[in-house]
Amino acid sequence: MPVILLSGTLNLVHIVLLQEYLVWFFFPLFPLCIIFFISILAETNRTPFDLAEAEAELVAGYNIEYSGILFAAFFLGEYSNIFLMSALFIILFFGGWLFFGIFPELVFSIKIVSVAFFFIFVRANVPRYRFDQLMSIGWKVFLPFVLGFFFFVSGLIKSFIIII
Repeated sequence: MPVILLSGTLNLVHIVLLQEYLVWFFFPLFPLCIIFFISILAETNRTPFDLAEAEAELVAGYNIEYSGILFAAFFLGEYSNIFLMSALFIILFFGGWLFFGIFPELVFSIKIVSVAFFFIFVRANVPRYRFDQLMSIGWKVFLPFVLGFFFFVSGLIKSFIIII
């Protein structure tokens, strides 16, 4: 919501174009950028939030129930979700496809692959959370902080913008 408040639109193209003239939203909204990245980790069921995979399911779960093309389709869906969330993250916080007029397709692809690399980096370095820990982080830490930050940003916008 603070990205929408700062940009004044829900149109993703306009959000990207606004970041070209001002500053990437990563800088003024740094805490929300980190929280959004953690949230997309949880949304895509990646480590440390892969609660769909319990310890017993690692050897007898859905990974061995599928074989051949069903296995490939299952993981293609999971990894396409990672790239979709990475693209949304790049559009909202890192200026989308814009970077000093360089080839937009190449820039956007490099940014998406960089965020996908961080998915792999987190998987290799962060231990798995329990379900109660995930709920505690979401309800006791992230929700109050994000609501407070939302009201802070909306107060700043209200105090600096003169309504005609």
